[in-house]
Amino acid sequence: MITNHSPETEGFVFNQTMLRIRDPQASLAFYTDVLGMTLIQKLDFPDAEFSLYFLGYVRNEDEPVPNDRTARTAYAFRQKAILELTHNWGTETDPAFRHHNGNVEPRGFGHIGIAVSDVDAACAWFETLGVTFVKRPEEGRMKGLAFIADPDGYWIEILNPISLANMV
Repeated sequence: MITNHSPETEGFVFNQTMLRIRDPQASLAFYTDVLGMTLIQKLDFPDAEFSLYFLGYVRNEDEPVPNDRTARTAYAFRQKAILELTHNWGTETDPAFRHHNGNVEPRGFGHIGIAVSDVDAACAWFETLGVTFVKRPEEGRMKGLAFIADPDGYWIEILNPISLANMV
């Protein structure tokens, strides 16, 4: 493990991963209702005809999400590992519009990961909601973890940190 970091990188934080989405209503429902994330901020750019949605797991009672737009935006940009969904206006009504999810040829982007306390319980929850499974916990070579797909086909790994650590 590399531990010698340049002093110039002190304070750097991995803030976000951006995914392009077709339909913000479907994606927001998936990430908030199915995965339990909070919509932290929405930013609209009318001149460029796109919107950004910043989501994450807001569990820290020490710093509640601010109500003021500027403070809320700054809050979003200082969080660790949040999801930025980018919606180009009009894609939701274009039946031919598709995003490449990175898991078909040519392969590129793979997935995001969500740590859960109980993979089987999480998968049972997903099953009741009709979530699309790419891989169930009992399938494949790596047992005990799952992959689900969001409305745009992006893969989400569902894992338990302790179980996964014991596999490797």
